[in-house]
Amino acid sequence: MSGFVFSEKPIPIERGEGAYLYDEDGNEYLDMGASYACVPLGHGHPAITEAVTEQFERLTYVQASYPNAARTALYERLAETAPDPIDKVWLCNSGTEANEAALKFARAATGESKLVATMQGFHGRTMGSLATTWKSKYKEPYEPLIGDVEFVPYDDADALAEAVDDDTAGVIVEPVQGEGGINPASTEYLRAAREVTEDAGAALIFDEVQTGMGRTGALWNCQRAGITPDIITSAKGLANGLPMGATLCRDWIAENYGSHASTFSGGPVVSAAAGATVQTVIEDGVADNAAAMGEYLQSELEAALGDEVREVRGEGLLVGVEVGRGANRALKELAMNHGVLALPAGRTVVRLLPPLTVDEAHVDEVVDAMEAVVT
Repeated sequence: MSGFVFSEKPIPIERGEGAYLYDEDGNEYLDMGASYACVPLGHGHPAITEAVTEQFERLTYVQASYPNAARTALYERLAETAPDPIDKVWLCNSGTEANEAALKFARAATGESKLVATMQGFHGRTMGSLATTWKSKYKEPYEPLIGDVEFVPYDDADALAEAVDDDTAGVIVEPVQGEGGINPASTEYLRAAREVTEDAGAALIFDEVQTGMGRTGALWNCQRAGITPDIITSAKGLANGLPMGATLCRDWIAENYGSHASTFSGGPVVSAAAGATVQTVIEDGVADNAAAMGEYLQSELEAALGDEVREVRGEGLLVGVEVGRGANRALKELAMNHGVLALPAGRTVVRLLPPLTVDEAHVDEVVDAMEAVVT
């Protein structure tokens, strides 16, 4: 088989509908992670299909220096959804690009170079974002990366306060670590991050690439904590499966962002998809469903698995089951024997990231499968 960029799994996916995926032989799989949090509305949602089709027939592409209705509407919609006073938006194609922009904006706006990131954090694979990503296995082949990055323990306010100084351009943190093991930060920690960055004149960047678009029970996770950063980055579920990222920021960042651009920034087709996604997530109360189903999923997993696992944790429908070093074995059995596709979060955690439209029947299905595999 040609290709080497991804390690392919032996399940050739042909189509999707709602929370399910189907292979070439017609076998059905419950998507609890195969879409990597990218389809909050599920597969084949009619609102997205309609928006993309209409825009595709009208205009496929024009560069962002020319106004376009779909792009302009998305700018306005995202600015409306962000917590005040964040109201500026830059569009791109992925989460790592959104974070790359955030790091550049922080350095340009502050005139400083030092960046503070967290141990076990993951922010992407391009050279700037990669420099703030923790695991050495992602970085070593490409070093040297950009310099002046300091890592501190996650959810440790004292360590963060010690690291942030007058030379700090920005602090980048995931409100819930995804790749690092599904680790939610405490509200106290996020509040401390807000205080120390304000005192130092540094930018606070919340990486909401995975937690945004309603996944943790609010449109943006920072709204749950009641803390507004200077920059929010988004991607994954933003356009329900199409490649779209966004960097949202306060005025003081936008006014001094330097020179940054992208050819495909907010193309009309993906902007139409993202606009329809955001509108549907809000109008259909998708974040509320994520909160309710996430609570149900965690409680049912805890009841079914008990002491057989180390912990069940997460927020909304970003849930991790710490099973020990058998995570990859569990994932294989879930897929091949029970038709449930999930993800690892390191070697010890099974990560569950379903569409945010799942119901109790879907939750019961994955709980039964997890119980059979784990116990």
